Amino acid sequence: MNYPKLLSKRWQRLSQFFGLFSLCFLLVVSCASQTTTQNSTLGGASNPRVNIGTTLKVRTLDPADSYEIASGNLLYNLGDRLYTYRSGTTELTPQLATALPTISDDKLTYTIPLRQGVLFHDGTSFNAEAMAFSLNRFMENEGTPAFLLKDIVESVNATGEYELTIKLQQPFAAFPELLTFPGTAAISPQAYQIGTGQFKPDTFVGTGPYKLAQFGTDVIRLDVFEDYWGDKPKNQGVDIQLFTSSSNLFNAFRTRAIDVASGTLDSEQIKSLEKETQRQGWQEITADGNSVNYMVLNVNSEPLNRVEVRQALAAIVDRNILNQRVLQDLAEPLYSLIPDTFPSHKPVFEQYGDGNAEKAKQLLTQAGFSQANPAVVEIWYSSNSTKRSLVASTLKAIADQKMDGILQLELKSVESTTAFQNLDKGIYPTFLLDWYADYFDPDNYIQPFLDCNEGSATEGCKVGASQNHGSFYYNTEVVNLIRQQRQETDRDKRYAILGQIQDILARDVPFIPMWLDRDYAFAQKGINGVRLEPTQKLLFSSISK
Repeated sequence: MNYPKLLSKRWQRLSQFFGLFSLCFLLVVSCASQTTTQNSTLGGASNPRVNIGTTLKVRTLDPADSYEIASGNLLYNLGDRLYTYRSGTTELTPQLATALPTISDDKLTYTIPLRQGVLFHDGTSFNAEAMAFSLNRFMENEGTPAFLLKDIVESVNATGEYELTIKLQQPFAAFPELLTFPGTAAISPQAYQIGTGQFKPDTFVGTGPYKLAQFGTDVIRLDVFEDYWGDKPKNQGVDIQLFTSSSNLFNAFRTRAIDVASGTLDSEQIKSLEKETQRQGWQEITADGNSVNYMVLNVNSEPLNRVEVRQALAAIVDRNILNQRVLQDLAEPLYSLIPDTFPSHKPVFEQYGDGNAEKAKQLLTQAGFSQANPAVVEIWYSSNSTKRSLVASTLKAIADQKMDGILQLELKSVESTTAFQNLDKGIYPTFLLDWYADYFDPDNYIQPFLDCNEGSATEGCKVGASQNHGSFYYNTEVVNLIRQQRQETDRDKRYAILGQIQDILARDVPFIPMWLDRDYAFAQKGINGVRLEPTQKLLFSSISK
């Protein structure tokens, strides 16, 4: 496949730049290698603790306010929830519960038996009152993720010393999966308070295999909790070293200053480590990712209020070129918002093809556009994302080369914080985004995108998920189907409903799924048990030296 000349020239300029950059980089790395080796006190074979490096920032460890990837992974390892997934699988299994819940005939009441003999990190005993406190605090403190339970749960009560009863506002088939969310971890009632905004960002007192020893800006230390009820960690503690850039993380791993590098390396850095893995004895750990990368389309904006224009955009997206030229073959093409790791996945966007300019031109002509009257669409992305900048440039190059002027893409960028503050205000006609699921169920790839609480077919979504996401898409049939699949407990019937929703998604195109990021981690020689879970979590307790 011939790559667009415009982008080829861009890459030629980038190649010249990187030629100079590489020379400078080698000099910097040479000096930095010596400094890192001399100054590091965390890594190395002589340290019995495992040192993990990342660039992800940890804003808070309070479960009632944590809604970021980094803090979620820490809470996953520091705490226990009612349910989790059996390691290496997506099989739901009890954790602080002793069995899957008993569900009432009306599908509203969940009765959950709890584990006995469990202690919190402060020595307090775990029981149903403590679990009810934890879940009620999650909802009542009004933190960022509070809506996950608050929009669904009517009440949480201890109905016995080791029995918890949860009543829902309406049936929800994926409720046990929702209870795996890291923020639903049990916390000690002696260490926390219930009250709006009453958060403790630098504290965690739970029941997990590790207890928090230090919460710093550069290092977070986890010590083994000797009184843990379950299997003890295979290491003597974990230190998470927080780097300011992927370059620093890359260099720290190459110089053996850290044992494991996880999650935040650039594509070029991953490729570089892959080339040296065999010679250096490094381990590359990969897993199918479930983070969805997509384009949101504001269906209320001109000319995207014409479905033919949205369909034309879907047709010109060439996932193969994006993967080869931008993503370094480290991603998987995606043809639905539901990843193909779920049986309910239906590759509905395959009907448009990849880079199908003829189909796109046909659709735009039907909508009344021409070379003299082109469809002009702004493609917005975060200014601090090099990857999305290149994706946007690639899409523009494809349109410039193949669309004969009938479709013109204009590139626009804005800082990500500003973007997220304004996404629900209808400012952006499109935006390139990614999505990390809150819980491992196909509902969490559908409801947060397509649901709407208030709106109409003419005015779009005024209040609800699709408005928050920036598409303003409203479809009564889709809203009803979302409700149905959330209540349907028969797996095959639920999958059929999810299939209907995906068909409508491809027809109306309020979002264009583009690719799935694969998950990568690298471990030094002699480090064992590094695993990336299907739920995108890195399990600390299995790692040994």
